Amino acid sequence: MVNPHLEVLIRVLWVLTPVFSANALATLPRGRGPAMDFGRMWPDGRRILGPSKTWSGFLFGTLVAVPIVLLQAWLILHAPPDLKLVPPYAGSVVAALPVAFLLTGGAMTGDAVGSFIKRRLGYGSGARVLGLDQLPFVLLPIGAGLLAYPSVFVPCFFSLEALLWVLLLTLGLHTVFNWIGFKIGTKKVPW
Repeated sequence: MVNPHLEVLIRVLWVLTPVFSANALATLPRGRGPAMDFGRMWPDGRRILGPSKTWSGFLFGTLVAVPIVLLQAWLILHAPPDLKLVPPYAGSVVAALPVAFLLTGGAMTGDAVGSFIKRRLGYGSGARVLGLDQLPFVLLPIGAGLLAYPSVFVPCFFSLEALLWVLLLTLGLHTVFNWIGFKIGTKKVPW
């Protein structure tokens, strides 16, 4: 029998692993390729997203992280009953593809939304803004998942304890991975 608090952590971490992976993998193209906003300005005179949000990063982060979700789907479908601590994404690995794209593409979309908000608030590309740098890429796929796949997402995220784990893991792991990315040269700033 698993401790119920540990079970909440496992469920949150299980679903957030592909989200964190997509966000981290998006830095590997190193900003090559066209910017997602194609250099266009918003009516406020600022870039829509900025130069650091590229289509290569968006697509790379989304597509390369999809196999992580499919591996998770396979593992949970084939796990012994006493190890099934998380709800299955779907009835088969192939049927888990929509959840995979929701998690990975949702992470990349959430990251772009965070950049859009930062530009509207007057922050430049690469500026550090606590909350907007960490939370949109996690909250967007969780919110979409709660609406589209409640049987998966409600058991994982519909508690105060789960939300506290989301905040703790996101703020902590995001900081660590960004620092590593900066040190290995895939990020221009360590945040």
